[in-house]
Amino acid sequence: MNPFEKANIGGAEIKNRFVMAPMISNLCNPDGTTNENHIRYLEERARGGFGLIITEYAYVDDSNGKGSPNEMGIFSRSQLPKLSRLTERIHSAGSKIFVQLVHSGGKANPHYNTGKIFAPSSVDYIGSIPEEMTKDDIKKVEEKFVNAAELAYRAGFDGIELHGAHGYLLQEFISPALNKRTDEYGGSVENRIRILNEISSAIKSKLNMPLGIRLSLYEDDEGGYDADYGIDVASRLENMDYVHFSSGRFAPPGSSASFYYDNVHIGAKLKKKLDKNTMLVGSIRSMEDIEKALTVSDFVVLGRQALADPYTPVKIKMKMPYRVCIRCNQACRNLANAEVRCTINPYTGIEGTVHPGRKYHGEIAIVGSGIKGLEAALYSANKGFKPIIYEESSFGGQFNEIIDKYKKRDFTPLIEYYRSMLEKYGIEIRQESSNTGIFCLPDKVYPDILDVGDVSIDTNIYRYFDDALRIAEKNKVIMSNNSLNSLERSRVTGYRRLAEKAGIEFKDMDHYDFKLYDSSQYDILEAMKSGRRVIENYILENETEFL
Repeated sequence: MNPFEKANIGGAEIKNRFVMAPMISNLCNPDGTTNENHIRYLEERARGGFGLIITEYAYVDDSNGKGSPNEMGIFSRSQLPKLSRLTERIHSAGSKIFVQLVHSGGKANPHYNTGKIFAPSSVDYIGSIPEEMTKDDIKKVEEKFVNAAELAYRAGFDGIELHGAHGYLLQEFISPALNKRTDEYGGSVENRIRILNEISSAIKSKLNMPLGIRLSLYEDDEGGYDADYGIDVASRLENMDYVHFSSGRFAPPGSSASFYYDNVHIGAKLKKKLDKNTMLVGSIRSMEDIEKALTVSDFVVLGRQALADPYTPVKIKMKMPYRVCIRCNQACRNLANAEVRCTINPYTGIEGTVHPGRKYHGEIAIVGSGIKGLEAALYSANKGFKPIIYEESSFGGQFNEIIDKYKKRDFTPLIEYYRSMLEKYGIEIRQESSNTGIFCLPDKVYPDILDVGDVSIDTNIYRYFDDALRIAEKNKVIMSNNSLNSLERSRVTGYRRLAEKAGIEFKDMDHYDFKLYDSSQYDILEAMKSGRRVIENYILENETEFL
C-alpha cells in the first residue's frame, strides 16, 4: 500500500496514510485550555505532511478525569474559542485533526482532581485502590463523553477518538484483570465493552462525524489479555469507523518500546487486517517499518518519530534525510515533571520560539565531529555559513564508545543522518587537528571506571551503563537497584535483562557499599543545544564580519 495515497475515514478524506499519534505533551494550560505553544507544536507536524493529527488525550471530566498536570481538556463551552483556533490552524496547514477523549478512571491523578477517584472495580492500581463505580457513575461518565464529543463538533474537529488503551477508564472496563464486576458491565466480553457501545451509540445518534477508538491489542502485564482477545473486542465494538491499535496496560513496554525491543512490535502480533479501517502505532520509524505496518493496517501512526522530525512524511516522499527516533525514551517520557521534549530535536515543544534569522556567509572551522560538532556544522550551514569540520580521530565522537548492542543499533541512524546532511550541504571533513576555529569538544567527559578487579556502581549516567557491560566481560560487576531509577521503565526492563545475562548483579543500597559515579547527565540533547549555542555566540562576537 502506498502511504501517500488518499484514504477515507467515516466520510472524512485524509490526504495520506500518515497519522501523528496522540501523545501526552503537557503543553496546555493547567486548566486544560490550549495555547499558542501547544498549537504550534501540533501545527508543525501538520506542515510536515501528516495527513491526520490526533490530539493528546483530552479529559472529559474536570472533577476526576485528569491524568497529567497540563493535560488538554474538553468539557466546557468556554473552551470553544481556543479549540476552534487549534482546528483552524491545522486545517490551514492542510491536515485533518481528531480529538482523543479520555477519562483516566483509576489512573486519575489525585493531585489534579477534586472528586473521588473511581474505576470499574476497586482493585490495585500500582499502589492505589480507587472506589468501585456505581451504575449512576457509569451513566454520568457516558454523558461526559457525549458532551465532549458535541464540543469537539462545535470546535471544528474532523473526528473523535475514544481512548480505550493504556489502563485508562474505557480499557479498565475491557480488561479482565481490572474489571471484576458481576453486573451487566462485567463478566463476559459483551458486558465489558457495554460502556463503549453505549457511548458510541449516543455520540453517533447526535453527531455525523467519524468516530474511532484507540485500543490496546494486548496487555504486556503479567496475566494480561492477549492479541486474540484484543481482536475479539475490536470486532464486537459498534459504531466505530476505525480501530487504532496500540498495546499495554501498566507494564512496559507498551507502545513506546525502547531500543531493547523490535520495531513494529505491535504489528507483529496483529495477525491479519480487520474488515474495518485500522491504524497501527508502535516503534515505526523507517520506510521499511511503514511498509510492514501497512500490510496489516490502513494507516501508519508515528509517535516519537513525529517528535524527532515533524517533517518525516515530507522528507520520506522527497527522499531526503531525516532525524530518525533513537527510541531512547529520555526527554519524551519525562512527563511527570516536564513538557514534551525530544533528545534529538532541540525544537520539540518550543516550536513557537523558533524564528528565521538573517543569513550569513563565509567559511568557518569547527573542531570536533561528535554530536556537538555535527549539530554546530548543520546549524551554521543552515544559517548560510560554509563550515569545515576538523577531526583527528573518529567521526561520531563518543557514539563510538557505545557497548550496548541494542542501543548502538538504534543510535547509529542518527550518525548516518549527519553523514547524509553533511553531504547534502557539501560540508568538508578534514581528518586533521586544528588549533583555531570553533571548538566543539564535549562539555563533559566522564572519567573511566577502573576495571581492575570487582566493581560496584551506583550511577545515573547512561555512559556507565555501557561501561558496566564492558567490565562484566572480565570482572564481577555489582550495580545498585537505585541506578535503574534513572532509566525509563521500558529501558529498565531491557537493560536489566541484558545486564543479568552478562553476569551483572543488582543489589539494594543498604546491603552493599557502592561507589557513586557522578550525578549530572550530559546527554545527546545537551550536546546538540551546546553545538547550536557555540554558533550563536560566535555570531554575536563576529556578526559584522559575515554579513
